[in-house]
Amino acid sequence: TISDLVDAWHEHVVLVFRDQDLDEDAQLRFARQFGTPGERARPPERRPEGVDYNASIILITNVRENGVPIGSLRDGEMWFHHDMSYTEAPHKGTMLYCMEIPPTGGNTLFANMYKAYDALDEATRDRIQGMRALHIYDFALTERVDLSGDIDRYKHRIQPIAVTHPVTGRRALYVSPLITARIEDEPADESERLLDELFQFTEDSDLIHEHVWRPGDLVMWDNWCSCHARTDFPETERRMMRRCTILGQPLYE
Repeated sequence: TISDLVDAWHEHVVLVFRDQDLDEDAQLRFARQFGTPGERARPPERRPEGVDYNASIILITNVRENGVPIGSLRDGEMWFHHDMSYTEAPHKGTMLYCMEIPPTGGNTLFANMYKAYDALDEATRDRIQGMRALHIYDFALTERVDLSGDIDRYKHRIQPIAVTHPVTGRRALYVSPLITARIEDEPADESERLLDELFQFTEDSDLIHEHVWRPGDLVMWDNWCSCHARTDFPETERRMMRRCTILGQPLYE
């Protein structure tokens, strides 16, 4: 069964399992069928869940207790991104389990980055061959890190603009509006212009699947060949998700 699921995952990029009833242990047991669970990047002292909370789990929620947030990545919209692309070995997959949802919004958008690469014209694909870009993140939802200061205090990594998936061998575009900040060895204005061109995948409905959550949904996706984003939702409405990831490896062209 696991082998069949792995094959389906590599073919379809995103898998959805409806009507699940999972506690943290069950979610992690399932994740271990596909690899080693990763640990979150946010330092323990900056985790709303507390320094002693399971480092392989993130509560993605806007819920507050006595006015204090109990989870991360809380309110509203979140731009397209790859999880952990700012690390040396980006995590291969993410598993997100839904416990509570608002009446409207808070959907997750998935962009197929195989198709985003294939949609580039031949001249652009030739141009980005060998190009690399800075991925940098400080846990914001809708803004990139300001590069004018010392970036060493932020987690960051140079990654290829296009990667070859280590399992499928297919080429995928590997940039995102939230985390990809600058193209290496390009003037700032040209870097920004080219990134804006590459980010057009976020506007192409042919490349994007919008998942409308139901409580009990478990969704797993391949971070090496997909980007994801979150639609806005009312800050007065509760949304509660539980996330874990699968360790990956360095990515190459």
